[in-house]
Amino acid sequence: MSIPFFYEALLPPNPGLFTLSEESSKHCSIVLRMKTGSIIALTNGLGLKCLGEIVAADKKKTVVQLSAFEQMPSLNPQNSIAISFVKNAARMEWFLEKATEIGISAFYPLIADRTERTHFKKERWEQILVSAMLQSQQTYKPVLHDPIQFKQLIQQPLNGQLLLAHCEPGEKKAIQSIDQSVNTLLLIGPEGDFTPSEIEMAAKAGATMIGLGNTRLRTETAGIAAAVLLQHR
Repeated sequence: MSIPFFYEALLPPNPGLFTLSEESSKHCSIVLRMKTGSIIALTNGLGLKCLGEIVAADKKKTVVQLSAFEQMPSLNPQNSIAISFVKNAARMEWFLEKATEIGISAFYPLIADRTERTHFKKERWEQILVSAMLQSQQTYKPVLHDPIQFKQLIQQPLNGQLLLAHCEPGEKKAIQSIDQSVNTLLLIGPEGDFTPSEIEMAAKAGATMIGLGNTRLRTETAGIAAAVLLQHR
């Protein structure tokens, strides 16, 4: 059985006593019913990982003795996805969860010309990222950027390569043929796809057009397909 894994943003870098957050304390003592002497693993979401031995179990202030610190290497290259909001919020949340488990490093909620819904629940989405990070035993929490307009995003300086997936006719490359050694940002459009003018604008900004197969995918399905292909090129 694997050691329970917890997220603590303010995790100190050195051994010593540490009081878990109320949320982690409750999960330890009430949900998992862990007692004094039980071992847990912790991460700060920035690559730092350590072990903690419970010395005082309490539903609000569980205290652990930290040890065995390790700074895990970050993913290289880092793959990010900018994806348009969709009308069904649950589908966006599903995408964030699964793409985090797959290993995507950052998300940009995208506002394109045909985006119909822009309801942004940052706190809830952050919780989804944390839960998915712990579920998949990762030590880096993806960066969740604030919503951004399509034009603004493609005009930002980019440390890496820009890809855009769309359903319009035209020459497209397969993700598998794209350079694997550099950071990549891939754009996924709304339920009505990117407009021709947006595609042209992205091409002028240096974006490479890519295809995700021969079938028309929902936005969140395209995001998952892209995540898998990016991480396993």
